[in-house]
Amino acid sequence: MKFVIPMAFNQVDELIPLARAADESGWHAISFSDHIVHPETISNPYPYTENGQRRWEAFTDWPDPWVAIGACAAVTKRIHFTNNVFVLPIRNPFLVAKAVATAAAMSGDRVTLTIGVGWSKDEYALMEQDFHNRGKRCNEMIEILRRLWTGEMVDFQGDFYQFDRLEMNPAPRAHIPIWVGGISSAAHRRAARLGDGWLSDLQSSDEIIDTVAAINGYRQEYGRGEQDFSVMASASDAWEVDGYRRLAAGGVTHLLTMPWLFYHGDNPTLEQKVDGIRQFAADIFPHFQ
Repeated sequence: MKFVIPMAFNQVDELIPLARAADESGWHAISFSDHIVHPETISNPYPYTENGQRRWEAFTDWPDPWVAIGACAAVTKRIHFTNNVFVLPIRNPFLVAKAVATAAAMSGDRVTLTIGVGWSKDEYALMEQDFHNRGKRCNEMIEILRRLWTGEMVDFQGDFYQFDRLEMNPAPRAHIPIWVGGISSAAHRRAARLGDGWLSDLQSSDEIIDTVAAINGYRQEYGRGEQDFSVMASASDAWEVDGYRRLAAGGVTHLLTMPWLFYHGDNPTLEQKVDGIRQFAADIFPHFQ
């Protein structure tokens, strides 16, 4: 099992020192969340809480993920970068392909793109993208990204996107994995059919393990059962080695966790966050090498 730190809810000036500490301590990756704006009121409920309210307050920092990844890649050597999640169909596929490929090329191929379709109708409206067909557009966009990342002349003729032969460079030197996040059946099938991996929400270990089994069933159905597949999960009830081992046995390859919470609580200083990163690595990593 590999370990990933989510960067959500940290102040933007903390990201560089946290990335450096994670890089030096042997973490596999850091992960960036994605919101463009924070509407004061929302027109549809947040789907990941029982009351439909968001998990964060107004005026939380939400840096652009690819600008942040570029900055962190420039000051680190080995750590990888991903998302939890990047809302793909709220954007233009060419701009996404360009940003991700550039980050991959300049970081030495330390990038995995983890995508979702998002939940906020308000942000879709501001970005002038159709909220209601976002899933179908997402499927086409995944194929477009992979074609553009070859660096060769490619074309595409889909229901939502069409273009004649063109090329986009710089191209990544290595395959950029695309993981798919989401808790719906549609998201699970998208991960199985088109993705290189799946990302959970904050869920129980039982829910995560059951979902992995379901996705593996879909992968067999799509003829992809023998291909490599990653699972990045955030478990609400696994906080120690035995819990992590159970998740690993259930197919989880990457554990997403905020390590400072175990040592310094809910409101740590930057120094305490760095200490938590180092202590978790020292306490947990030897059990998974």
